Amino acid sequence: MASVIIAGVGSYAPKRVLTNADLMKIVDTTDEWIVSRSGIRERHIAADDEATSDLAIKSAESALIDANIKASEVDLLIVATATPDYPLPSTACVVQHKLGVPPHATCFDISAACSGFLYAMEVAYGLILTNRYKCALIIGAEKLSSIVDWKDRTTCVLFGDGAGAAVLKKVDQPGIGIIGSDLGADGEMVDALLMPGGGSRCPASTKSVESGQHFLRMKGKEVFKNAVRVMETVAREMVEQHHLTVDQISLVIPHQANIRIIEALSTNLGIPMEKFYVNLDRYGNTSAASIPLALDEARRAGRIKPGDYTLFVAFGAGLTYGSTLIRW
Repeated sequence: MASVIIAGVGSYAPKRVLTNADLMKIVDTTDEWIVSRSGIRERHIAADDEATSDLAIKSAESALIDANIKASEVDLLIVATATPDYPLPSTACVVQHKLGVPPHATCFDISAACSGFLYAMEVAYGLILTNRYKCALIIGAEKLSSIVDWKDRTTCVLFGDGAGAAVLKKVDQPGIGIIGSDLGADGEMVDALLMPGGGSRCPASTKSVESGQHFLRMKGKEVFKNAVRVMETVAREMVEQHHLTVDQISLVIPHQANIRIIEALSTNLGIPMEKFYVNLDRYGNTSAASIPLALDEARRAGRIKPGDYTLFVAFGAGLTYGSTLIRW
């Protein structure tokens, strides 16, 4: 039976680093306040002339090199993002052209916020198994600094910019690669985390700009409570569905949103924090980019070895959520 594997990974973070000390000059906050509530110490911020596609391309180039694949071999390109270059066309089409992916490739964006990379992986996995596609490039990329209200100290301290990518291919070896995935969404929680302006419900206008409708808005307590609940549920279900125990999970790569969420997940699942890969202290919440960015770092740090089980788990605006189990 064929399997779909992660053949290569790559990531990119903009050069500019914005520390908590820097933020103290912008809004009424302190390093202690930010770290105690989120675990974040710094984040990367894209340059004014850097768009989401630019970040995506740099991470994709690294992933292609890691997989020893040329862009001309990619026939499926999916970009997961909440901050596309344009409302239309898709950022995937921009990436396709600049990266050199051939015109016959299928290219589109996925909007599932912080769960976007896992959604993209599930879609690519299914399409590859139809035998209509041979090589997929999936990218999570965000320029969240472009939709953050830098006067709102409750949100501007949390988010950063970055990108991560993975190359997926089919191999004739059972029991490796993407073992399973469990995705979901709860539309009742739409207003817990959203950007009200810019869509058909609230088109861009002078009024929408002046009233801050084009910035992220978040109900922090509701997001926290539901994030812990759904991430624990899908993580536990994924382990149980595949007749594993939590002790058999070598590494958990969670969405990097808040250290307290990750610590709660660790406690509830009975998996020690030592098995969680955490880099949010250096990047903040990069939404769809957070899991692939952490995956690239974890692999380069030697945290992933052949035969290991790695569990990805995420939640995001929507509220979307999901878990994916990988065997290397």
